[in-house]
Amino acid sequence: MINQDDAEPDWRQKLTPEQFHVCREKGTEPPFTGKYTDCTTEGVYHCACCGHPLFASENKFHSGCGWPSFWDSIHSDSIDQQEDRSHGMLRVEVTCQHCGAHLGHVFTDGPQPTGLRYCINSVALDLKEKS
Repeated sequence: MINQDDAEPDWRQKLTPEQFHVCREKGTEPPFTGKYTDCTTEGVYHCACCGHPLFASENKFHSGCGWPSFWDSIHSDSIDQQEDRSHGMLRVEVTCQHCGAHLGHVFTDGPQPTGLRYCINSVALDLKEKS
């Protein structure tokens, strides 16, 4: 994994201010504002920071939470998960396995077959449409 502290100046140049806030400072975009929240286009969602493939459109579902939701990642090594105790809550943070970008959180109220809901910020994603 890339050392985030060493790469920070490059991220500020590469990302929009909103992407930097969400992906590098662990922020959250407002609900129901992201371009992928209601997107049904087929393809693969990649990390907006480094381009690493993260989620397939086949695993996306409409959860009504205000952010894109997926019931699984595209590969077992696409994402990392860490305990997040911020804001007085206990959650599981989801980050890009390749560059450490904050993507969102995972919850255990999703559909089968996993029962998981990866709640991901749109600005952390870049959809490569299926051709």
